Amino acid sequence: MDVILGPEMRSTGEVMGIDADFPMAFAKSQLAAGSALPTSGQIFISVRVDDQEAIAPLAKLLADSGFTILATAGTHATLARHGVPATLVRRLAEARPNIIDYMKNGQVQLIINTPTTKGPNTDEGKIRAMSVLQRVPIVTTLTGAAAATRAIAAMKKADWQVRPLQSYFGNSE
Repeated sequence: MDVILGPEMRSTGEVMGIDADFPMAFAKSQLAAGSALPTSGQIFISVRVDDQEAIAPLAKLLADSGFTILATAGTHATLARHGVPATLVRRLAEARPNIIDYMKNGQVQLIINTPTTKGPNTDEGKIRAMSVLQRVPIVTTLTGAAAATRAIAAMKKADWQVRPLQSYFGNSE
């Protein structure tokens, strides 16, 4: 099975995060969904060609926040052009260690992978399946990557807090 969301899954909401701003609310929602975002470590980024320019500023924010970026060749080249330091990780069939090895060794804390192909037998499908097995949070859209990046930045800035729902909307007695 591949974890790419289809149209029937995109509108299914199972958890909620609430806070004064969206980044922290998103971070809370990911925690509630069992996919807590990291605040340190290594992030693997491999995005389709159409997404590479848009991922560069997000990768820069993550690198500036202290993360080590791992990337496949195309994404790596784009990040290099934008001055974002990244470690090149070869495709599954090219060499080892590859991203599967990194995940099995607990060396990846987040994956950002916008798909070019679907299915469990593709390299991307194998990466996504292994992320589930190894419990590595995975983001498969640019919108999700932007939300996750901003949420990580918010978590690094301040601790999140729990407040009663009424405090967000005033006291309704």
